Amino acid sequence: MSTFKDQLETKLIHASSSEDIEQRTGAVNVPIYLSSTFHQASFDHYGPFDYSRSGNPTRQALEQTIAELEGGTRGLAFASGMAAISSAFMLLSASDHVIVSEDVYGGTFRFVTKVLSKFNIDHTFVNMTELAEIEKAIQPNTKVIYIETPSNPCLEITDIESVVKIAKANNCLTFLDNTFMTPLYQNPIDLGVDVVLHSATKFLSGHSDIIAGLAVTKDEELGNRLAFIQNSFGAILGTYDSYLLIQGIKTLGTRLRQSTDSATKIANYLSEHPLIEDVYYPGLPSHPGHDIHVKQSSGAGAVLSFKLPDKETTKIFVEHLRLPKFAVSLGAVESILSYPAQMSHAAMPKEEREKRGITDGLLRLSVGLEHVDDLIVDIEQALHSASN
Repeated sequence: MSTFKDQLETKLIHASSSEDIEQRTGAVNVPIYLSSTFHQASFDHYGPFDYSRSGNPTRQALEQTIAELEGGTRGLAFASGMAAISSAFMLLSASDHVIVSEDVYGGTFRFVTKVLSKFNIDHTFVNMTELAEIEKAIQPNTKVIYIETPSNPCLEITDIESVVKIAKANNCLTFLDNTFMTPLYQNPIDLGVDVVLHSATKFLSGHSDIIAGLAVTKDEELGNRLAFIQNSFGAILGTYDSYLLIQGIKTLGTRLRQSTDSATKIANYLSEHPLIEDVYYPGLPSHPGHDIHVKQSSGAGAVLSFKLPDKETTKIFVEHLRLPKFAVSLGAVESILSYPAQMSHAAMPKEEREKRGITDGLLRLSVGLEHVDDLIVDIEQALHSASN
């Protein structure tokens, strides 16, 4: 029998095939098992499912899908991205220490600083573009190095393989938030990362219709530990949302590639505009860490950030835009413009934001599937209004 190694775009479509789940009718989609509990036919021997918090066939299909796409051994689906991140951090114990990317999502910053600290788990934020800073931050009780690359919202690039090497030398686990790149563009487990995390609300779903989080572990033992935490906390993804996420994943290849092409054109346009002070996008050769990103990723992604002179100019620009939604979140079919200082990073104190380059003039744009020429015309007219 021949063994075929399909490309990821093919796996996105077929990884969740219902053949192993629904053989009676031949349905091409995974069934939605809306059942909280499952009858056990034998007094002595129970089936694979008993209660949907502990396992559900629809959610299992999703979990197996993301594990295959990320090249891991165990996938787990959570009620949100933060539920996945928080649960992964619960692998730690009191008196442990974690190192976290300085330029990190505001919700992660809040959990690390306000929740982990209650359990006597210490933390250090470091600029992970500087490997020497990571090594300097290592303590005898350091157990996890937490990476975002590209980071949110300034798209800083961390050398994944180098950080993994540091972690292994110091007996640490590595966690990596892969939301921006998805398994289409970046495969951290292949680079040695222990736990890959996603806010699946974003690109994996792609339609701004569900809240979901995913985690994938490199080895089975770690997967079993995280599954125990998932079951204990009960922050599981519901059955219907699991189904919707499976459907969203099927179109990821086409959606993300088109959005990336558009984001590249918009980033180049903004780089030439006199009102724009800075553009942050891994696809630009001038972007710090561009060469590292190209080495470890196969695409630049659909998210870029750019900086206007001040808050008033930014306000005028946003209020004159017609097409992008001004909203929290990213990764959808519609373009979404966010104001990190008051949205994604509102949980971060102002002085901490500004240290990370999150100024009152910074905007983050997640490029959707609109025609790129329409988006550029819209951006151009809004910049013209902000210039006057």
